[in-house]
Amino acid sequence: MTEQTANGTATGTDRSIAALVSDLSSQVSRLVRDELRLAVAEVRAKITRLTRGAGLSGFAVVLAFFGAATLVAAAVLGLATAMPAWAAALVVGGAFLVLAALFGAAGVSQVRKGAPPVPEEAAAGVRADLETIGESREKART
Repeated sequence: MTEQTANGTATGTDRSIAALVSDLSSQVSRLVRDELRLAVAEVRAKITRLTRGAGLSGFAVVLAFFGAATLVAAAVLGLATAMPAWAAALVVGGAFLVLAALFGAAGVSQVRKGAPPVPEEAAAGVRADLETIGESREKART
């Protein structure tokens, strides 16, 4: 006794092998497409982190340059005058270097999170899917 669904396919235990193979084919195809979409999304996220980290690191280099230039100006002013002008320049230069250190640390952190740009989660999902298929195949043989 075979029951029919609204679209005319058989339900229950009386489905033909052809229908089962057809279902398997469409499900494997959908699984592969979904895994590829996941891999693409994961690689995009990692590349975004890499570019953000590289940008922050570049900004840290610019700040370090300005900090060093300010410290050089402070040394010149320190030799030229007594105290107030170069003391202020040292404070500004120190602030630039502290900011450079903060942005540099943030940039390194972002680069480490994004590298290497390999879709690890998608690969783990594919491995799990293959293990499940293998287990199902073994169960079907017994």
